[in-house]
Amino acid sequence: MNRIVLSIVFITTFLVSIFFFFKRRKKAGVTGIKSALTSICFFLIAIVNFTAYWLNSLGIVSWLLTFSLILLGAYFTKYLPPPSKVN
Repeated sequence: MNRIVLSIVFITTFLVSIFFFFKRRKKAGVTGIKSALTSICFFLIAIVNFTAYWLNSLGIVSWLLTFSLILLGAYFTKYLPPPSKVN
């Protein structure tokens, strides 16, 4: 029962966060895939860990995938647009 509730909460928050991610990108006028790669890597981390949780395989493979996606996400931060000054 606990696993099902956790899964429902994860899926709803995951979908809501993706919705707001695309909404903010559209509002800011940001286009292109390169500026979205950091967020895509972090969304993939969530999917990898959720899948590993469901398959009871929280082993070295999921750790390596998570670590490599964190490194990729950090690398792709150079493509993020600079923050606009708000005064």
